[in-house]
Amino acid sequence: MFKHTHPYPPFIPENATKLIVGTLPPPRFTTEEYKPGDVNFCYGSRDGQLWPILNQLFNLSLSFETTDKAIKERKDFLRKEKIGICDMVSVAYREKVDASDIGMQKVVLRDLIKILQENPTVHTLLFTGGNSKNGPEYFFRKKLKEYNLKLKIVKNTVPRIHEFLLPKTSRIIKTVSLTAPSGAANRAVGSLQEYKKMKAENPSITTIDFRVWQYDPHFKK
Repeated sequence: MFKHTHPYPPFIPENATKLIVGTLPPPRFTTEEYKPGDVNFCYGSRDGQLWPILNQLFNLSLSFETTDKAIKERKDFLRKEKIGICDMVSVAYREKVDASDIGMQKVVLRDLIKILQENPTVHTLLFTGGNSKNGPEYFFRKKLKEYNLKLKIVKNTVPRIHEFLLPKTSRIIKTVSLTAPSGAANRAVGSLQEYKKMKAENPSITTIDFRVWQYDPHFKK
């Protein structure tokens, strides 16, 4: 079986207030076999849509290439906006070497509760996906169970919002389960009433435009 190891440690700037939380990058980032247009950093796959979404949302003019410049642009942005990235999965095993979340086995999770306790300014987790099996919220709920904690519903429509009280502190942590920034999630976007309404009003709207609209209040607050 292929040992799929996360190639990047958590990137959490000083005084970060939000963490982007996914699973882990595609296997080629573990083996350092990049495609043209990949960026050697979190969410750097040329097939992913997180950085194109943030590029549009914040008017960043990011480079999409396998260079140190592209990495620096992303790290500078994250520091400026006080946003960190800490994916849930440290290691997983795969029979089929692909990037699907559902194909992960024997998953070893990062202890995001401990990481939150070590970063006292973080108050929001931005999940790049929902509670489907092997998604970031799904894994986070598994980690919460180890601490006898549960998420409390704040808003039960997409993007779903929950909260919980961090142990040994008085901090309430908010979680937001965003529509995944992947091509595979485009079908889910197409089924959302908000997207259908926007598309009817403006046929030129794309699934990336919709995510920019959805992500805006959660990244910019």
